[in-house]
Amino acid sequence: MTEPQSAIPDVILTESAAARVATIAAKQGKPAILRLSVDGGGCSGFQYKFGLADGVEGDDIVAERAGVKLVVDSISLDLVRGCSVDFVETLGGTAFRVDNPQAASGCGCGSSFAI
Repeated sequence: MTEPQSAIPDVILTESAAARVATIAAKQGKPAILRLSVDGGGCSGFQYKFGLADGVEGDDIVAERAGVKLVVDSISLDLVRGCSVDFVETLGGTAFRVDNPQAASGCGCGSSFAI
């Protein structure tokens, strides 16, 4: 008898992203909850939007790492399911980066994508 294949998580928050959210939230005196949503627009059709949230909504999917939560609403989840959110530091600056397996293309700035 074979073991059932483990389910792929809906969203993943990396250690570096969790650490950055915790730092920002502490400085602003807010809960360590990062909201990822998707809006229409940007140079490729959809764009990622990040912000600190005050709490988890009823239809949110939650990923947690080191006490930090990443929340995504059910409508945005359809466009980012299976993604990971990372925090990267490069010579060009620092940013949250979404690795979205559903994106067929993206733009140079990394903040918008097409399905």
